Amino acid sequence: MKFFIDTADIDEIRDLAATGLVDGVTTNPSLIAKTGRNFLDVVEEICGVVDGPVSAECVATDHETMLKEGRKLAEIADNVAVKVPLTPDGLRTCKALSDAGTMGTVTLCFSSVQAVLAAKAGATFISPFVGRLEDIGEDGMQLIADICDIYANYDFGTEVLVASVRGPRHVALAAQLGADVATLPPNVLRQMFKHTLTDKGLDAFLADWAKTGQTIL
Repeated sequence: MKFFIDTADIDEIRDLAATGLVDGVTTNPSLIAKTGRNFLDVVEEICGVVDGPVSAECVATDHETMLKEGRKLAEIADNVAVKVPLTPDGLRTCKALSDAGTMGTVTLCFSSVQAVLAAKAGATFISPFVGRLEDIGEDGMQLIADICDIYANYDFGTEVLVASVRGPRHVALAAQLGADVATLPPNVLRQMFKHTLTDKGLDAFLADWAKTGQTIL
């Protein structure tokens, strides 16, 4: 499973990329707005930090303008994945960009039939929002299972990118279901390192080592 980081904070991206565990980055207008910086500058800097896909989102809602925005974003770097909403205009734009060889992320997916449309439009990634579904009482992980099953039936090339991840449990379940990617807020990735028994065991090992009076270096 690939891990993307869902942030536009360049310091967070650099810090987590240094672990060697980050395969890409997802951004959106809200995340970039928090930086207070120029949108295009932020995307370009992120693309220089990670080698994997960097999702950069169009803000237009009509096809013609969205396509122009997508082409401009794609010019920033080869690893830009142009993000578009799951709307008729968004999918039309996705198809045009895909036909031109540009990676595309289709976002705001909340049903399996929407995911089928995105795959047929040539999306590189489909981004179902599990946390937001659970906020309204629906089963977000069942959606992931449904999409993975459908994609396997037809050998779609679109990767399932699990979004709106609220904690390590979502990551574990998504991995069990065979999702290709999880995009994680930085704090969720950091939570995944933690377990009380790991901390307890390490403390015991270090205490025992200290009693020996030895050093390795």
